Amino acid sequence: MAKYCVIGSNAFSGQDFIDLLLGETNDPVIGISRSAEAADFMLRYKGREDISRFNFQKFDLNADMDDMLAFLDREEPTHIVNFAAQSEVAPSWEYPDHWFQTNAVALARFVNHMRSRDYLERYLHISSPEAYGNCTGVVTETTPDNPSTPYAASKSAADMINSVYQKQYGFPMMTIRATNVYGARQQLFKIIPRTVLYIRLGKKIQLHGGGVAVKSYIHVRDVSRGELAVLKGGTPGERYHLSPDFGVAVHDVVSTICRTMGAEFDDCVDVAPERPGQDSAYVIDSTKARESLGWTPSISLEEGIAEVVS
Repeated sequence: MAKYCVIGSNAFSGQDFIDLLLGETNDPVIGISRSAEAADFMLRYKGREDISRFNFQKFDLNADMDDMLAFLDREEPTHIVNFAAQSEVAPSWEYPDHWFQTNAVALARFVNHMRSRDYLERYLHISSPEAYGNCTGVVTETTPDNPSTPYAASKSAADMINSVYQKQYGFPMMTIRATNVYGARQQLFKIIPRTVLYIRLGKKIQLHGGGVAVKSYIHVRDVSRGELAVLKGGTPGERYHLSPDFGVAVHDVVSTICRTMGAEFDDCVDVAPERPGQDSAYVIDSTKARESLGWTPSISLEEGIAEVVS
């Protein structure tokens, strides 16, 4: 029997992955987060009739590492998926030391401990395409990193330390870089839920740079399915991209939300200056996951936006 552990279980992507595990497997699932479980409506798995296979534990990677590692050594999970990270880009300019402490320093200690644990069969690390910098042209898994923000630099550093331990010790690590993940229960400061809320409140959304930046929006359940496919069938040491078929300008995403809600675009937005370090394009190629694992996204942007609005 497998035993899964999801670190960062309160995270938007983490909670959806837990829900997928509870629906697709019959194995026990452990969730770890630095804060207490979020409200039920923010955790998709809370809507299931039976979650007796799920065990939540509160550990902070920075403050409680000793206790967390001791817990894992007692539980002996066979599969670990790590979503935990400081993820907001803008504040990383002001507090880069916080971002590196969580995303790289604490991770290095964690990986150094786990690489010698015989019970661990597969480890999946959730990275970010932000590490590539400006994602223009064909960006594959072998494209060199060129981070343009402290957050992106911290995620690139995390991937490097993982790779070092995989090469030196055979640490069973695989990496995911997924594009702009969205869906119901996402953090409310993100562009899609924030736009929905502002329209309902009669407030205008600040459209940085006029919304010309191109993003690759992909529904969280499509990403969760891809993560499970990589966890089960991916090759240790490899990086996998999860992305939609094409990119969309932020302007067009906000326009789609306005149409879905019966609102006029010009009544809902104000153009604001572009944010520092904003990449003009955020499009990556996911041929590798599609061809080697049979994964493909299935939820359209229109369908996903309608879910968020609902």
